[in-house]
Amino acid sequence: MTAPRIAAVVVAWNRAELLRETLGALAQQSRPLDDIIVVDNASTDDTPQAIQGSEAVTDTVTLPSNFGGAGGFAAGIARAVSRGADFVWIMDDDTVPHVDALERLLEARAEYPGEPAVMACRAEWFDGREHPMNKPRRRAFLRPVLHQHAETADSYQIRTASFVAILLDVRAIREDGLPEAAYFLWNDDFEYTARLLRRRVGLYVDAARVEHRTKTFGNSTASPGARFVNEVRNKMWAFGRSQAFGPIERCAFMAMTTMRWVRLLATSPDRTQLWSYLKEGVEQANEEPSSTADVLSDTPVACEAAQLDRRASRQGQNGTSDLCERIQQEQADTSVAEGTASDETLPFSVLLPVYIKDNAAHFQRALQSVGADQSLAADEIVIVCDGPVSPEIDEILDSARHGRSPHLVADIPIKVVRLERNRGLSAALNAGLQHCSYDIVARADADDISVPERFARQLPVMEQGFDIVGAAIVEFSGDENGTGMIRRQPTHQHDIVSAFTFHDPFNHPAVVYRASAVKEVGGYQHLDLMEDYWLFARMVASGARVTNLSDVLVKYRVGAGAYQRRGGLRLLKSEVELQRRLRSHGITTRGQLVRNLAIRATYRIVPTGLRRAGYRLWRQLSQPQA
Repeated sequence: MTAPRIAAVVVAWNRAELLRETLGALAQQSRPLDDIIVVDNASTDDTPQAIQGSEAVTDTVTLPSNFGGAGGFAAGIARAVSRGADFVWIMDDDTVPHVDALERLLEARAEYPGEPAVMACRAEWFDGREHPMNKPRRRAFLRPVLHQHAETADSYQIRTASFVAILLDVRAIREDGLPEAAYFLWNDDFEYTARLLRRRVGLYVDAARVEHRTKTFGNSTASPGARFVNEVRNKMWAFGRSQAFGPIERCAFMAMTTMRWVRLLATSPDRTQLWSYLKEGVEQANEEPSSTADVLSDTPVACEAAQLDRRASRQGQNGTSDLCERIQQEQADTSVAEGTASDETLPFSVLLPVYIKDNAAHFQRALQSVGADQSLAADEIVIVCDGPVSPEIDEILDSARHGRSPHLVADIPIKVVRLERNRGLSAALNAGLQHCSYDIVARADADDISVPERFARQLPVMEQGFDIVGAAIVEFSGDENGTGMIRRQPTHQHDIVSAFTFHDPFNHPAVVYRASAVKEVGGYQHLDLMEDYWLFARMVASGARVTNLSDVLVKYRVGAGAYQRRGGLRLLKSEVELQRRLRSHGITTRGQLVRNLAIRATYRIVPTGLRRAGYRLWRQLSQPQA
């Protein structure tokens, strides 16, 4: 089994000497780190020199101003994920881990009969006492068997933790996003770890130790001063707006917080000032916090943060794709201005199947759209003939292969794979994947039209480490410039995962994917008109990193029989088999299985006109907004 890739993220601000000790300790870990990323929160001391002087640092994120711990950790986590981390170990610049701290965390993880999403170290002060500022909150009301599971790893389950040396599973980050950068300071770690651990396991590992070198020993909330504004605002945001807590938990935490504030006000020597901070915090809490994508929009990690920010995508901010496009264009403009422009991108193949019933004119237009029309040219086009094809299509293929059709394919190399007989879409695509020279593969169909900027939009996102990048499609029947129904899909990992329990959240003719990720789950498997749904469900269940762009990048041809083909006994059997597989792989629950059979199976047997109307109504009601 491949060893996981682990990145450390250190957020630094004006503590250069402490930072040097932190970086030195990270460099000496008994389990070496794969990445050490430092976020410089606009320091004004020797922090930049301390970073440059460390050979262990592999990447630096220099922020234009101080974004606080919340923004700093959000930026660092986003960068670590974009660099391919499987786990992210986060800490402040006053945290010095023992030489075996990371090794102890991984040992506990290996011993635990499950997959913890968050693992917390024991944070000690200079004298070895456990630091009260960083004591994780235990998870309450656990069944005895779950206590026993944690004890096998010499640990206990936790509900929340501080950002002082916790190890995060990137799969949880992709599903639930980044810390709320708008919090700036205080309770950002409380809200974020509570969000990650609402339905996941977190462990406190006593054997994994770090030294938290604060100036004083004690809890920072004892005398908060002006930071009480942040305390009040962020707690109110967490309890009122976050999805981190269930109803009972929310009430319990609110009650405990209220009692603590009452005690603090009662015992404060400057009660009047504290009251004013309380009022200011309440006033600020009435405003909705900006999304992390918005807060970090003018930083070096703007695009990476936008791709991971769950709240931004839920608010319909088309901005993930628009923002990334703007940033990439600005970077390209800068490169040109500096004389460093490069047209190098990851090489990729186009995979396009065709069979005897495909219309030759439609095929020719489809080929042109992924060939000569594209602003970013593919490195090859692999065309799979699923059995014998018509003479007209053969002629198009022969002309393209021998360089006689520059108006169709420019100078892109063409591979033609011929199957002796028609074996179906799954077999054709699997055969084509075997002949693709590159890991990144763009799918296309023989009667659809890719818009000219399709690959130029999707490939930069693939370069960020995604396994599938989909896009919206627009239906047309005759005139390709006509406007029909637009099919948009969810853009964020969490929402895509949720969608799989009821429908396929990808438009198959518009996806770009990694062939290695497809092959890892066994490739396409036969299932009439649902091969893609079943493939993508398995990929996501195995941890694939996925997204959709909200832009329309493919024009999807809808013929007279399109909705008729979605029904009938054959499709009913396929639907039942799909639901059986989803349930057997744990992708759906028993209740979801019953719901899907009741709704989706019924859809397969109703008259075509009703099927068309029902589908279009469902799409209008359910699809994300542009």
